[in-house]
Amino acid sequence: MYILCTVLFVIGIYSIIAKRHIVKKIIGMVIIEYSVNLFLILVGYKAGGIAPILAKGQDVAEFASKGVDPLPQALVLTSIVIGLGTLALMAALAIRLYEKYNTFDMSEINRLRG
Repeated sequence: MYILCTVLFVIGIYSIIAKRHIVKKIIGMVIIEYSVNLFLILVGYKAGGIAPILAKGQDVAEFASKGVDPLPQALVLTSIVIGLGTLALMAALAIRLYEKYNTFDMSEINRLRG
C-alpha cells in the first residue's frame, strides 16, 4: 500500500510539472492530496485494531494495546477540508484565467500575456 501512495504522488508531481493544461495541473494537485491522505491513513492503521473509544467496563490494558491512534484520522479530516478549499480556489482562478485568455493552456497564456 505504501507503494501505491508513492505511485500516486509521482503521478501527481508528473502532472504538475509536465502538463500545460491548467485543469490537468489541478487534477495533479488533487492526486497528490489523496496520496498524502492515504499515507496518513496507512500510518494510523493497526491490524486487529479497535475504535479509539473507551467503553464502560472495557479493560484499559486491552484498549491500550489494540486501540487505533485517532490523530491520523483527525489529520486526514482536516486535510480533506483544507483540500476542498484549495480546490475551490484553484478552480476559481482557472475560470478567471479562461475568461481573460479564452484558453487553459499555460504556454498560450504566457505568450498572450506578453
